Amino acid sequence: MKTESMNSAGFIRTGPASDEIKNLFSSIASKYDLANDIITFGMARRWRRNLVRWSSEGLSAIQRVLDCATGTGDIAFEFARTFQNAEVIGCDFCEPMLKVASNKITRKFTDAAEHIRFELADTMSLPYRDAQFDVSSIAYGIRNVKDVPQALAEMARVTRPGGYVMILETGVVENRFLRAFVHLHFQAVVPFLGGLISGRQSAYQYLQKSSSEFPSGDTFCDVLRSVNRFSKVEYRPLLGGASYIYRAQVR
Repeated sequence: MKTESMNSAGFIRTGPASDEIKNLFSSIASKYDLANDIITFGMARRWRRNLVRWSSEGLSAIQRVLDCATGTGDIAFEFARTFQNAEVIGCDFCEPMLKVASNKITRKFTDAAEHIRFELADTMSLPYRDAQFDVSSIAYGIRNVKDVPQALAEMARVTRPGGYVMILETGVVENRFLRAFVHLHFQAVVPFLGGLISGRQSAYQYLQKSSSEFPSGDTFCDVLRSVNRFSKVEYRPLLGGASYIYRAQVR
């Protein structure tokens, strides 16, 4: 996968080709949840809950939520459980991942069936009206779009003024001892376990590489500010910076 990650200011220019990403996630969709839980020791689930909780701080009410690149729907289901009167839409351009997400409604989340749905849509060109959602989110997906600023602008467009764009993404650990452990885990363990579980080691080698090259912390906040759609941008590091939650308030 050819990528041109960022210029000297940290702004994303060209990301992976959309068809390649679609094929990659299609190939691992059936084993994605299992691999993700094992690789992250279950921490990713807790971090998703942290994102959902932080999204509600400062908002009087959350009635409509859009989760972009929803994959198998974990963030969307977390929003539906937390805000039980909200309408939640999870969208993705990868149909096999959406099929897994939709199957979860009947197997695990029947109580959410009335106010959650999954739709085929590309974060780069969202088929929703302006200012339609109180919150839009994306978890471990923004680094996989072809044009990051365009995707962020689309998420801001469909979010009402004062609402939040919420992002969960990998980062660089600040503590050098912990950083060495995390680097070893992602360099060696993630491709091995991901390949063992899914049968597609190359997919997890790409995911490891893309996470190590993507900007994080203050640098990614500069990318968010470059979109010129947000009045406030802030972040919270997780596990010393292994991942970050970003919250950008729409103007």
